[in-house]
Amino acid sequence: MGKPIVAIVGRPNVGKSTLFNKLAGKRIAIVEDTPGVTRDRIYAEAEWLTHKFTMIDTGGIEPENSDIIVAQMRRQAEMAIEMADVIMFIVDGKQGLTDADNEVAHMLRKSQKQVVLVVNKIDRNALEDSIYEFYNLGIGEPIAISASQGLGLGDMLDEVVEKFPSKDYEEEEDEYVRIAMVGRPNVGKSSLINKILGEEKHIVSNIPGTTRDAVDSYIEREEGKFILVDTAGLRRKSKIKEQIERYSAVRTLAAIENADVCILMIDATEGVAEQDEKIIGYAHEMNKAIMIVVNKWDLIEKDDKTMNKFKNELRHKLSFLSYAPFLFISAKTGQRVHKVLSMAKECYGSYTKRIKTGVLNEVISKAVMMKEPPIVGLNRLKIYYVTQVGVKPPTFVFFVNNPALLHFSYERYLQNQLRESFDFNGTGIKFRFRERKE
Repeated sequence: MGKPIVAIVGRPNVGKSTLFNKLAGKRIAIVEDTPGVTRDRIYAEAEWLTHKFTMIDTGGIEPENSDIIVAQMRRQAEMAIEMADVIMFIVDGKQGLTDADNEVAHMLRKSQKQVVLVVNKIDRNALEDSIYEFYNLGIGEPIAISASQGLGLGDMLDEVVEKFPSKDYEEEEDEYVRIAMVGRPNVGKSSLINKILGEEKHIVSNIPGTTRDAVDSYIEREEGKFILVDTAGLRRKSKIKEQIERYSAVRTLAAIENADVCILMIDATEGVAEQDEKIIGYAHEMNKAIMIVVNKWDLIEKDDKTMNKFKNELRHKLSFLSYAPFLFISAKTGQRVHKVLSMAKECYGSYTKRIKTGVLNEVISKAVMMKEPPIVGLNRLKIYYVTQVGVKPPTFVFFVNNPALLHFSYERYLQNQLRESFDFNGTGIKFRFRERKE
């Protein structure tokens, strides 16, 4: 069995994300004093005493609002409630009981799920008498906390874990391949994930910038186990005006750093832009596994040469990604979407590949015989020995007479020889050069 799931729900701006971050022990959800900041479900692993569980932070529920984004936020929260074993219903102790709280309470009663009523923003100086009006919600006994100050969280968590189903939960130790979807706003990242998952997990609209947080989705398929991370599209810095979007840009870079495979999504109708190069450039510098997905291919007029022509243009503009494979899809129609995970798994295979030391040294010795290192001053680089010291990315240490004699063009030559010999398609590889006397 998987770990219990706890959903944090409530109307906007009651402190759900602040509590989520406090329990997760790190800043995962964007926290800003603006209603409606958390739009999608955000996941995190949490632990209390001997209990491990998964938390879901949700967008605020506004029952009487017809705004398209708000309506979808409500649907996201409903889906989180459906998934949850226990629901933490957060209300604002400073503002008091509102009609919106009553509407959310009504929704939760209908769900027939286990609910813990949490009254937030009750600090040390506040009288707990102010929480008694929340008994009127008919949800149970309210628990007073201050998420920002960390007060009352122990009592709250005791109540939460007490409501967990009485099952033996086995930890899933099988490795998931973490895939980060990156690209400019509105290229179809959320649409692709929804198509793969077969459910409307992420908010999708034609309003650029709808996804603000990096959001995780767990999926098991024939190809393996995957975590799909939907990220906010990075805009040019001059266009990042809201503080919220600055957080999102940082979150996207963090998602890239934590990923095994980065999928750069490009809009076929717009081609490659400077922002695409910058976004995927971060992944390239970190030597991540990388693949390029060209979306909206159904909108392009084609003949038998169109794909190759488009691919050559991309290769020219993204020349530093010569190792990255391409896939042309339509998230809308589903064209070639079934190939995304299998290609990502192949890239991950390269990212985790190990080469035996003997075979590795044979290939490097032949490469040096075919093309000796250039002379620098009066000396020439000598390579004595090579060994692989790690994966994710494949990392190789070269023991040489003097690392200062290495020319970047020769390092690139050695990388190309390794790629040709061992098929490191779809991943960056890392070289280190250390001095060693002959």
